[in-house]
Amino acid sequence: MDVTDARDECEAVLNEVERAVITDREFLETVLVGFLADGHVLLEDVPGTGKTLTARSVATALGLSFQRVQFTPDLLPADVLGTHVFNEKSREFEFQPGPIFANVVLADEINRAPPKTQAALLEAMEEGQATVDGETMELPQPFFVIATQNPVEQEGTFPLPEAQMDRFVAKAGIGYPDESGELDLLRRRAGRTTRSPTVEAVLDEDRVQDAKQAPEEVRVEGDLLQYMVSVARATREDRRVDVGVSPRGTQRLFEAARARAVVKGREYVVPDDVKRLAPNVLAHRIVLTPDAAVENVEKQDVVDSVLEDVAVPTVQR
Repeated sequence: MDVTDARDECEAVLNEVERAVITDREFLETVLVGFLADGHVLLEDVPGTGKTLTARSVATALGLSFQRVQFTPDLLPADVLGTHVFNEKSREFEFQPGPIFANVVLADEINRAPPKTQAALLEAMEEGQATVDGETMELPQPFFVIATQNPVEQEGTFPLPEAQMDRFVAKAGIGYPDESGELDLLRRRAGRTTRSPTVEAVLDEDRVQDAKQAPEEVRVEGDLLQYMVSVARATREDRRVDVGVSPRGTQRLFEAARARAVVKGREYVVPDDVKRLAPNVLAHRIVLTPDAAVENVEKQDVVDSVLEDVAVPTVQR
């Protein structure tokens, strides 16, 4: 599938999801970019803004299988990965797959699960496989995790360590709808008998796999490669930063920029792709110094200042 065809498929998915989710188009594009970049996305926002609906709608529109896991303090790794159950008839143990064996997995309130369970999910995200009782099994492809966490209620939670946050290609917040959007939400609810809106599949697994190959055909000029490296390295030199963006973060920015180019229907990356994605792709990978934390410095502020300071290249199209 070429970039133009992939763009058309992405447009169809976004349009279908927008029938259910009232939010900024750029937010939905960020989620789709994370999927096309072969990564995973972390959504952080207050309850009731549509995080779960977004995940379910994206999976349905893509025509992929979907599973939701509600993370709680008593959740065990086996509850996510699956376990072996003894079959009385065959007198043998049979593997009962957990919810991780789906194309799109919603890890709802991931910060409420203990570290051991978090680690089991994050290992599956990184390796694309699950190991249960010494047996390693491949996860379905494509495999995409949308994790959510609530930034408001921190009592009884287990915050994701920075090293684990680095596993997500992007972190985004859906935000509150504007006044007209919230009014539209009520009008839509009044016009149907079910509480949740419905979304139809516009793609299937084969077309999704083809679309995911399109970013590999996107061209990235040498000046833009240097620009990405300069932005990432500048975060490591900022006095407010204890640990800057890792080389893995630089690679994720590259992959996300190519995916965004596909969503926009271009066969090449432009500086605006990098500037638009950098806050979502890089900010959550930064560890601030204790002084910066005391001064209420936001990670987003660091990325914004880096983008202002690093010279933007002029790319010939």
